[in-house]
Amino acid sequence: MRFLRFLSVPVLTLSSLLAAPAVAQDAAAPSLPLPVDELHADELHADELPVDDTVRDIDAVVVSGVLPGPGLWKVSNGGHVMWVLGTVSPLPRKMEWEAREVGQVMARAQELMWWPSVSFSADVGFFRGLALAPKVIGMRKNPDGARLEDVVPAEDYARWAVLKRKYVGRSNRIEGWQPIYAALELYGEAIDDTGLRQSGVIEPVLEKLARTHGVTQSRPVIKVVIEDPKQAIAELRKTRFDDLDCFRKTLDKLEGELGIMRERANAWAVGDLEELATLPDTNHYQACLDAVQATEVISRRSGGDLLARMREEWLGEAERALSNNDVTLALLSLRQLQGEDGLVAELRARGYTVEAPGEYEADPIADEAAAGGYEAGAASAD
Repeated sequence: MRFLRFLSVPVLTLSSLLAAPAVAQDAAAPSLPLPVDELHADELHADELPVDDTVRDIDAVVVSGVLPGPGLWKVSNGGHVMWVLGTVSPLPRKMEWEAREVGQVMARAQELMWWPSVSFSADVGFFRGLALAPKVIGMRKNPDGARLEDVVPAEDYARWAVLKRKYVGRSNRIEGWQPIYAALELYGEAIDDTGLRQSGVIEPVLEKLARTHGVTQSRPVIKVVIEDPKQAIAELRKTRFDDLDCFRKTLDKLEGELGIMRERANAWAVGDLEELATLPDTNHYQACLDAVQATEVISRRSGGDLLARMREEWLGEAERALSNNDVTLALLSLRQLQGEDGLVAELRARGYTVEAPGEYEADPIADEAAAGGYEAGAASAD
């Protein structure tokens, strides 16, 4: 049995930098208490959504209905093409992704390559996993029983109290948690309360398309096996993260960018890449990632810089796919697509041809659609 859901903080923060979530859907809300096999920021199931063929606005804030999403990037190596979907997170909760262009690609693709991720696991057996689960749950708490107001500066706690009251309510269940856990829980609650969702829009559509067309799915993943889970849990229960920067930047994100996140979600949903390029996207997860990786209990067991290893794993898998497949569909966060030091920029540096939506002269999948190779209904996740 693989469990170690207590490691969802490092996994989610790592995934959010390269992925989803998600995710990306490149970041998902942390969910800590129970064991899972492999944790990825975007690997959650969607709720059933009503089908609607209109685009409308909810309270003039978040769009909903059947929406196209953005165009695809093209990475080519001779006659081998990788189409890349850039993702953001969060996305509108009540949107249904039409995925017409992606469906046309999937009708001819040999492989669907998901976001890069990290998997923490431990082969401990079912009953031993159950025995360890209560200890896992307790790891969110401050080691010495302190409360948030005791461990964060007064001015930051005052900001926290305002946001907590707004998005979490009167419950004090997270007041005893370490700042990193409390901050990410608050972030997830705020996203949920804003008409957005961190996962479940993209994944079910792609999974159905892959099944429909018999497309092989691959997941570039760094697998970290915890060989001493009981000892690791004991150490983490005693570990105080250096996480005040994570806590503070999460508050900054919620106070200053929640409206911008709605705008980014809307822009992705309607496929407005120009608008997306103008909207800031502060990566508050980096501070949380730094706090996690700096702890000795994680760094000693993870085998080095996980972010760098994820990067190299994805690049290796991308080059393999570009060599072996005629057509591949891959997913990356827009951050990794558009950034000067992103993964697609690295492919360009290695000699591959990279073209953004609108830059390539002809769309080689258009003829397939015209010939009936894709039906609009195929994109439905229901």
